[in-house]
Amino acid sequence: MAAVIPLREDEPLPPTYTFHFLDDVSEKTEDRLRIPTEQSVPSQSRPFPARLVSNCRVTDSSHFQDVRHIEFDISGSDIQFSAGDVVMMYPCNAPEDVQQFCELLRLDPGATFSLRATGSTAVPPRLPQPCSVRHLVEKYLDVAAVPRRSFFELLSTFATNEVEKEKLLEFSSAAGQDELHSYCNRPRRSALEVLADFPHTTAELKVDFLLDLFPEIQPRSFSIASSLLAHPQRLQILVAVVRYKTKMYKPRRGLCSSWFASLDPRAQGAVYVPLWVKKGSLRFPKEKDPPVIMVGPGTGLAPFRSAVQERIAEGKHDNVLFFGCRSESKDFFYRAEWEEKMEAGHLTLFTAFSRDQEEKVYVQQRVRENAELLWDLIANRSACFYIAGNAKDMPSSVCDALKEVFQQEGGLSSEEAEQMLLTMERTGRFQSETWS
Repeated sequence: MAAVIPLREDEPLPPTYTFHFLDDVSEKTEDRLRIPTEQSVPSQSRPFPARLVSNCRVTDSSHFQDVRHIEFDISGSDIQFSAGDVVMMYPCNAPEDVQQFCELLRLDPGATFSLRATGSTAVPPRLPQPCSVRHLVEKYLDVAAVPRRSFFELLSTFATNEVEKEKLLEFSSAAGQDELHSYCNRPRRSALEVLADFPHTTAELKVDFLLDLFPEIQPRSFSIASSLLAHPQRLQILVAVVRYKTKMYKPRRGLCSSWFASLDPRAQGAVYVPLWVKKGSLRFPKEKDPPVIMVGPGTGLAPFRSAVQERIAEGKHDNVLFFGCRSESKDFFYRAEWEEKMEAGHLTLFTAFSRDQEEKVYVQQRVRENAELLWDLIANRSACFYIAGNAKDMPSSVCDALKEVFQQEGGLSSEEAEQMLLTMERTGRFQSETWS
């Protein structure tokens, strides 16, 4: 019986997978879109390659934020969705990040390999066999993520440079977590940038450990901003391109929204995005009678555009929308569409433009100003109330304003107003969908 040789303290466990590079297979098959050969509803394991029809900026060019209206053609997909549902998709890493990663690790992006598990773990289903290095880095490894402590722990086992090894061990130790937070979390430093900061260690990194070191890119979800009843065979979303500054030289960018911003079917030809649809958390009444009150500042407007389109197509015209943004001239999304629906008597719209006057105005103020209408709709006509948008302050501020409406117009105590809101929530008449 062979003796078991213990691992050195600084030696990594065996990799989960091993890479077997192929000399006679060129990069060609794995990047083709897999259009399902049998009829099935698209899912995470079988997404539908939807053609990108349009990708338009809907904020003024002088506005600080780039927000996109994006439309996909889902003809032939069997995709069905209702107001409140979400679309899911996997983003891709930027070409320049893929190139830098391959240069740092001295990998040929066109090289092709097969992946074999060293234990009982299955090969990731999202990685085709064979697979190119380019496909792996572009579509699978989350090199743009902020790395966790375990990343530094594994990376340290490859370090031969004493200065780099000491720093990596510090970042992976319990005592070094404040330093790690200052180095990585606070400035939102990416794993790729960490590799560049530790060039000697990166040069020693074995390719077999890539899937142990880097997490898989996770799917992103977006509220669907259209209705199939208004736009058959189309799926539309409203996306804010995430971009912000930290102490890092390069601005931080959201992986998925920046990827979206880079897609241009006019310049790039046919662009396909694999996607699937999931039920969202918002549910709108199937009955015709209950009015619907919606509060959706910014891109929180998306699910309510879907709801308004769907409800109007079904003959449901009691729709009240509170929309807030910075400026009437710069980020008033879908203005012409709302005005058309108001003129037809299918929508009541209240707007709050926070920066168009000296004193800032927000949606919660518009809720208070229309207390009499809201109380009548909720107390006498069983209206449903919805909130969607940023989770920071807006949802709680709107809830406070709504409870004030209950007290002012209904004569309720603060405790009774709180209880009324809880009852509405329990019965599905108050719903919220917020994100950070």
